[in-house]
This record gives sequence, structure tokens and C-alpha cells, in this order.
Amino acid sequence: MLLKNHLIEVFKKASLENNFLLKENVVLKWVHRFGIDSLNDLLIHSSLQKENQLEEENQEQISLIDEVHEENQEQINLELSKTFENIEETNWESNGLETSSSNEISGKNLNSNKINQFTETPKLPLPYIKNLRKWINNDKKAS
Repeated sequence: MLLKNHLIEVFKKASLENNFLLKENVVLKWVHRFGIDSLNDLLIHSSLQKENQLEEENQEQISLIDEVHEENQEQINLELSKTFENIEETNWESNGLETSSSNEISGKNLNSNKINQFTETPKLPLPYIKNLRKWINNDKKAS
């Protein structure tokens, strides 16, 4: 029984590696030892084991793909949360800029109103002087 299992394993490995010479040697040893009638056992066992191995490999690949997909999903969620946080920060900053710019504009308007108040002071009437013409002429001479 041990020899059958060994030959089945070697035949399976040779099939996976596409090693035709090794497969032929295994078949010859099998037929010589167990007879041509039992050759179907070798082919059936090796094909069943090959299918089982392929199925196991497929399951492993599917599990790896699932793990990678989960990791990618986590990264996507993380990136989305970072993007969302950046958008919120940008909104807060833009609201702050709008508020500060509106404050600056209103402050400028207040400052310009104050400047206009100082420059647009009502013109005072000329002082009442009896000899106004004499006063103006004296002032011109002095300058």
C-alpha cells in the first residue's frame, strides 16, 4: 500500500510539472508491479488528488483575494474619511475667511466713514472781523 501511495504522489507531481518522462516511468512501474488492470486506480487517484489540490489552491486564492479586497476596502474607507475631514476643514477655513473678509470689509467701511467724518467737517463761517479786508491783506504780507 505504501508503494501505491508513493507512486500516486510522484505521478501527481509529475503531472503538475508536465514531466512526461517521469509520468511514463511511474506508469511503467505501476503496470509492472500491480498489473495493467489496476492502471485506472493510478489515473483515478491522481486525477482526484489533482482536482482536490486544485480546489484547495483555488480556495486559498479566493481567501487571499478576499483578504486583499478587505484591506483595499479598509484603505478606501480610510482615504474617504481623510478626504471628508479635509473637506470639512476646508469648509471651516473658507467660512472663517468669509467671516474675516466680511469683518475686514465692514472694518474698512467703518474706517472710511471715520476718515470721511474728519475730512468732511462742516466749514466754519469766517470769523466776524470789522476790518476783514485789512486782516486778509496783513495775512498775505506775512506769508
